[in-house]
Amino acid sequence: MNRIDTTMDDMANTKFLTLYSSLIKQFSASTEFTHTEVVCLLIIYYKFVQINGPTAKQMKKKQMYNLFLVLFRIYDMTLIERILLNITADVIYIGPEAWMKLFSVFLSKNLETRMQFAYKVYTTSSSGVLNRETVGMAINNFFVGEDDDEVKELQADMTEFIFNKFDLDKDGVISYEEYYEIVSNQPVLLEFLGQIFPDLSDLTTIAYCTNIATLFPGED
Repeated sequence: MNRIDTTMDDMANTKFLTLYSSLIKQFSASTEFTHTEVVCLLIIYYKFVQINGPTAKQMKKKQMYNLFLVLFRIYDMTLIERILLNITADVIYIGPEAWMKLFSVFLSKNLETRMQFAYKVYTTSSSGVLNRETVGMAINNFFVGEDDDEVKELQADMTEFIFNKFDLDKDGVISYEEYYEIVSNQPVLLEFLGQIFPDLSDLTTIAYCTNIATLFPGED
C-alpha cells in the first residue's frame, strides 16, 4: 500500500486512516490549512497518542505542556493553562479537535482571529472583561526585585499606563471593542498582558516541524 507516512508501518497507516479520515475531510474544509497540511498535523497528533500506549485514544495534556515549552517557547504556565482552557474543557486529554483549533489560531495570519483568541485568554478567569484586578494580576510577573515597595509602585504605574491606553471610555474596564480598536491600529499591542502566540521568529521552525508548507520561507 502507499503509505501516508513512511515512518509508520502498514498497520499504523491503515489505523490512522480509519480513525482520522472523517476529521481530515472536516478540517480540510473548515480551516485555512491544505489537505496535506491537515494530514500532517493529525499524523503528529496520532504519534503523540501512540506514545501513550496501544489502547490510547487521545493525547495527554502534559504532552501539550511540553510542546508549549519546547516548540512554541511559551513559558508562563498560567497563560498556558488559560490557552488550553480555551481549546478544551477536558482537564486530562487533548482531543484532535482541540489540537487543530490550537494550530489554526497559532498559525493564523488573520489579526482579528488572533485578537479574539487573545482577549478570551486574558479574560478566562474574569467576567469576560478586563478590570483593574484582572490586569493587576496579569502584570504581577512583569516586575521582580528585592524591594517590594518599588515593585508594587512599578506594577501600579504599569496598570495606570495600560488603562490610560486601552480604557477609552474611562469606565474602569477594557472591553473587547476597546482592545480591538487599539490593537487594530497598533498590532504590536496584541499580547500586551503576556505572550500567547509563538514568536514570529519561531514560526519557520514550527512550519518545518509540522510540514505546513504555506508557512515555509518564500511562500505566500
